[in-house]
Amino acid sequence: MSEENVSENSEAAETPAAEETKQDTSLKLNTLYAFKVGMSSVYDESGASVPVTVLRYEPWIVSQLKTEDTDGYQSVQVACSPKRATRSSQAEKGHLKKAGFENGAHFVKECRQELPEGVTVGQKVSINSLVSGDLVKVTARSKGRGFAGTMKRFDFGGGPASHGSGFHRRPGSAGNRTWPGRVIPGKRMPGHYGNENITVRNLKVVEVIEDESVVLVKGAIPGSRNTLVKLTKEAVK
Repeated sequence: MSEENVSENSEAAETPAAEETKQDTSLKLNTLYAFKVGMSSVYDESGASVPVTVLRYEPWIVSQLKTEDTDGYQSVQVACSPKRATRSSQAEKGHLKKAGFENGAHFVKECRQELPEGVTVGQKVSINSLVSGDLVKVTARSKGRGFAGTMKRFDFGGGPASHGSGFHRRPGSAGNRTWPGRVIPGKRMPGHYGNENITVRNLKVVEVIEDESVVLVKGAIPGSRNTLVKLTKEAVK
């Protein structure tokens, strides 16, 4: 056998080993955090238009592992978006140092689940934690709409619109008589509308575009542009 054939065989033998070392070592979790970009539409296989919310994925790093022994529950803490040194406290710097952050992070969140096998602090969370077809529970903070009346805030019907009624957009009776002589807690009245956590269940992941770090979810998701959105896989019944 010539020297050329020997070298070719050795290169062929080394190729599979090299591919094995290049395997993706990023972590896959049941929960993924992404930022809302806006809404768009895509076409499915049948040619029908599907309304989707576009989510931008930023790199999340495992910053802490919580266990039953130390914290009373299991959870994977993740961090994203490094802060400037002047914006970081010494406690933040010390906590995130093992994860590879030079300073603090703008976002530190938890994924409550059993610890995956082989998970370590500093590991990167993969966008492929979600795949096309997954059903997810979506949690995000809705748009704040300021102080609003009952008709806008709770969709009350209001009173007669005719002249002279004196009761158009008012909430109506708010209490009782002498007893109990107070407004019962939880009464729907005018107040701050929006700016609260909203959860929407059973939304479908339409597509995960890894090269562009984009996740497309069918339907509308609460919040304005750049709102942090929590995506959690729904349990299959």
